[in-house]
Amino acid sequence: MNSKARSLLWTIRRFSTLLPRSRALRIDPLGSCRPEVIHSKWNPRNHRLNVFDEGLQPSVRYLFQDIFISKSVHGCIQTKGISHSAVFKPDRILCPRTLSFDAKHSFASDGTSDHDLKKINFHHTSSEDVFTKKVRPTPVNYKKLAQECNSLSDVLDTFSKAPTFPGSNYFLAMWIIAKRISEDKRRFERQLMFSHPAFNQLCEQMMREAKIMHYDHLLFSLNAVVKLGIPQNTLMVQTLLRTIQERINECDERCLSILSTALVSMEPCMNVNALRAGLRILVDQQVWNIKHVFTLQTVMKCIGKDAPSALKKKLEMKALKELGRFSVLNSQHMFEVLAAMDLRSVVLLNECSKVVIDNVHGCPFKVLISILQSCRDLRYQNEDLFKSIAEYVATTFDIWKLKQVIFFLLLFETLGFRPPGLMDKLMEKVVQEPGSLNVKNIVSILHVYSSLNHVHKIHNREFLEALASALTGCLHHISSESLLNAVHSFCMMNYFPLAPINQLIKENIINELLTSGDTERNIHKLHVLNACLKLDESPYKSMHMPLPRLPLSASQPDEKLAEVLSRLLEGEGRFSRNVPLPHNYHIDFEIRMDTNRTQVFSFSDVDASSATNMQRVAVLCVPKSVYCLNSCHPRGLMAMKIRHLNVMGFHVILIHNWELKKLKMEDAVTFVRKKIYSDEALPTTDTTV
Repeated sequence: MNSKARSLLWTIRRFSTLLPRSRALRIDPLGSCRPEVIHSKWNPRNHRLNVFDEGLQPSVRYLFQDIFISKSVHGCIQTKGISHSAVFKPDRILCPRTLSFDAKHSFASDGTSDHDLKKINFHHTSSEDVFTKKVRPTPVNYKKLAQECNSLSDVLDTFSKAPTFPGSNYFLAMWIIAKRISEDKRRFERQLMFSHPAFNQLCEQMMREAKIMHYDHLLFSLNAVVKLGIPQNTLMVQTLLRTIQERINECDERCLSILSTALVSMEPCMNVNALRAGLRILVDQQVWNIKHVFTLQTVMKCIGKDAPSALKKKLEMKALKELGRFSVLNSQHMFEVLAAMDLRSVVLLNECSKVVIDNVHGCPFKVLISILQSCRDLRYQNEDLFKSIAEYVATTFDIWKLKQVIFFLLLFETLGFRPPGLMDKLMEKVVQEPGSLNVKNIVSILHVYSSLNHVHKIHNREFLEALASALTGCLHHISSESLLNAVHSFCMMNYFPLAPINQLIKENIINELLTSGDTERNIHKLHVLNACLKLDESPYKSMHMPLPRLPLSASQPDEKLAEVLSRLLEGEGRFSRNVPLPHNYHIDFEIRMDTNRTQVFSFSDVDASSATNMQRVAVLCVPKSVYCLNSCHPRGLMAMKIRHLNVMGFHVILIHNWELKKLKMEDAVTFVRKKIYSDEALPTTDTTV
């Protein structure tokens, strides 16, 4: 056995002479547990040549390349010629096949048995495992860490006990925890995170690791840091941004998606703007290579409204090319994406609308709201899309909260769309449960119904009384502006609740409205209120409300309609243009006719005898915006104006300007003639004129 031992030592000593004497390993300063090789006065090229010149076979070199000439100093393994450098076994795993062949061959030649070799290998492995457990911390798994910890502070406590590489895993774990807790608790946990003693240490480690971390981990870190609410002007966030800029060429499709997600929620600053500009260049180069629709949409959402139009067009073409691969979620998300980049692609919107209509049932509230908001921002009006959403909400009315239904109606109002079925459902709900309304609900409901001029065939009076009763119960804590908004809506609908109006017309309330808040808007609404109180059937006709005068509106009548009337009525003396009226009203054209609207009078020929048989006709040239979407149902302000002109003695005729523009002059004359004269007068129009 002694001869075998001597043979073993001789073999080891022989191979040891082939290795550099000043080779050592030290722990990576970032705690990555990866060995850093240090060589003193050593040329890699010479080392490589010397090894092969000595005739070391690859398999044998692989086995013995980690043998060191070392000595123990104060319990720490040291290498000759290197001071204070801790040495541990590198992470290279020995190949079982190489070990079983080469080692056996070497030792068996000196008479070493297989049994002895197994003993040696067994003891070597055991000592290495013990050493590894003592020196190498195991990298933390952020998903497992998020499951084990209940708060952000728990994650930082775990980090302070045994910091490991990479630090991004701790931020990712904290963001996962933050997502699953409520907003109030998240705000409290964020404060504890900032005050935790290990937080600064983690930030410092992140800054040190930024240069060597995998690029996707670096991007995940930035996203988590931003979502956690860490201020953007901190050194760590700016360091991450700068490092990402320097390494942006490492960006692949997955990294594009992560980077775009992070930049969407960041405020503009020098580094963010530079990174966004770099991202645009990268997207412009790689847009045709993007394979996943989700990545494409994330990138489109990130590039922003101020992106070059050529890049927007290229992304639109890419999206159209991938249209056949759109899932239902992709189609729903496309509205928000186009709104984020301010790209009104009608083709994309129409195709995605068809998918949304076919799959509207079961669609979440947030998705439907996002679609409607995007349509509003893009000025995209699709009546079929709006109808399908409104009908779905009306059909499933009982599953929605009251504030959700009101939110839908507020968006429909901004789009100019009137959903009668849904509005009738809400009116019945208000009549049945008026006590469930708060001030915000009351003001919002009144605004929607007055703006869209919606009247219930049966329950309209009960609906207004229920809202007035609910508003009266809130008068002790309602603000002056909210009270004005509510009463203004009531008056537009020709309803005058006494208690709210008496509260509003108090001198101190009027003075507050004239001197604070949006005074211009308040003055306009007070003038509307005053006109309704004077002209409609209200008990306040004799009341005087001192108000500042409104600025004169510089509106010009339609020139084409003026020429049509001049030809039709044979001269300028038979009509008047831009006529001012009391209560800040004006009309485009006024014509004076007999009560049967068969004959037109000249303004100079009207006397006291013909005044009793005279009808004043107001001709208004109106745009589409005064009507609800794709209908002839006038909206609130136009309906109120028509009502008040009727009270002043006018017969109102509405000429659609979009129809008039399409017609040639001869056709336009015929079109206006049919509007002005009664049906009985049409066959004899030429002779009477």
